Amino acid sequence: MESSPKTPDSKGAAAGSATKSLMDNLLGLLRIKIKKGVNLAVRDVRTSDPYCVVKMGKKQKLKTRVIKKDINPEWNEDLTLSVSDPNLPIKLTVYDHDTFSMDDKMGDAEFDIKPFVEALKMNLDGLPSGTVITRVLPCRTNCLAEESRVVWQDGKAVQDMILRLRNVECGEVELQLQWIELPGSKIV
Repeated sequence: MESSPKTPDSKGAAAGSATKSLMDNLLGLLRIKIKKGVNLAVRDVRTSDPYCVVKMGKKQKLKTRVIKKDINPEWNEDLTLSVSDPNLPIKLTVYDHDTFSMDDKMGDAEFDIKPFVEALKMNLDGLPSGTVITRVLPCRTNCLAEESRVVWQDGKAVQDMILRLRNVECGEVELQLQWIELPGSKIV
């Protein structure tokens, strides 16, 4: 007797192969430390209750906690994304939390992780801490407020960046990228 496609055995095998292919494509994890917001837009009477949402692709969406009544919030929160395609840009949106109505948008920014991932492919072992690996300059195609550097720090590549928010009158968000390598990942 043949098994139908709906039997538990064939379902389990299909789910297992989908998970396996996702793991095969996974390059590693990107830890984004959302440090702080600077001079964010006022969306309530005199202040705002900001939080950040970070998206990569259509399936990954993470957010920080809300900081009440502060246009210069310090989140210092780590958000971790799974990276399988370094060509996908990461979008950061800042919102003002409202209790009785829809949250107000306070601007957005997009950034590219390709220069960071390219730096990871270099042989970095043995470099002195503080060595600048590469620089990314602000331009029309990125939201950088100033030059961003990928630096070898304590045996890890890190990239600090300040993003100027778009679609809003003012505001910047400071963050740091750090790579988490997984056993068997294929970054190199």
